[in-house]
Amino acid sequence: MRGAEGLVPDWPAPPSVRAVFSTRGRGAHDGASAAPFDFFNLGDHVGDDPAAVAANRERLRRALGVRPIYLNQVHGSEVLALHPDLPDGARADAALTDRPGLACTVMVADCLPVLFTDLRGRAVAAAHAGWRGLAGGVLEATLKQFRALAGMQQAPAAIDNEVNEIIAWLGPCIGPRAFEVGPEVRAAFVGGDAGAAACFIAQADGKYLADLPALARRRLAAAGVARAYGNDGGADWCTVGNAARFFSYRRDQRRLGGSGRMAACIWRV
Repeated sequence: MRGAEGLVPDWPAPPSVRAVFSTRGRGAHDGASAAPFDFFNLGDHVGDDPAAVAANRERLRRALGVRPIYLNQVHGSEVLALHPDLPDGARADAALTDRPGLACTVMVADCLPVLFTDLRGRAVAAAHAGWRGLAGGVLEATLKQFRALAGMQQAPAAIDNEVNEIIAWLGPCIGPRAFEVGPEVRAAFVGGDAGAAACFIAQADGKYLADLPALARRRLAAAGVARAYGNDGGADWCTVGNAARFFSYRRDQRRLGGSGRMAACIWRV
């Protein structure tokens, strides 16, 4: 991206697929929003000046060279197929398309963004995976529709496995040293996967530290996605711990009265 700083995924996507994760920007020249949304906030529902949000969104559109389509995310598992006439604000937590020129886009400020494509680049998808959406099956729902859109068959692994392989990229999110949750969150995952217990560390007050990227990788693997790139739970990926680069709702909402939103975008050219 030019201007506002962004992360470009390091993964083996084909040349026909592009992706980027926006960051908060390093100064006023990188975005139009004032504190506490400084500088490159893309969320139009967080209390920021609408004109600043519109300017930032237009800047992103020009940088990508395609149209990002923004969703009304509700921490669910609804998956939306994009088309050129679709307005912003449709209710869903994941999007997919096989059409060039439309960017599947999810916004985050601690939740985990997951991007998908396949080695032929036949389709792309983006999912918003907070713990509720993750436990509720947003990744599995996205993969089901992705496979159908890309014309993939649930054939035995020995049949054309490499060509049909889906790859995923996990973006920045709240890290395992910062994500404190109650026992009900642990129960939501461990109830269907006993091995998910390894992704939680018990605390003295009865709560747990949860490893959101590790939980996502378990669910991806169970759904047949063996190759997941990006966020490995390290400190550099933590939205809470990197205030200069990332927005964080948990860090800033109560302390500063608001938090901006970043966007993970993927599209075909």
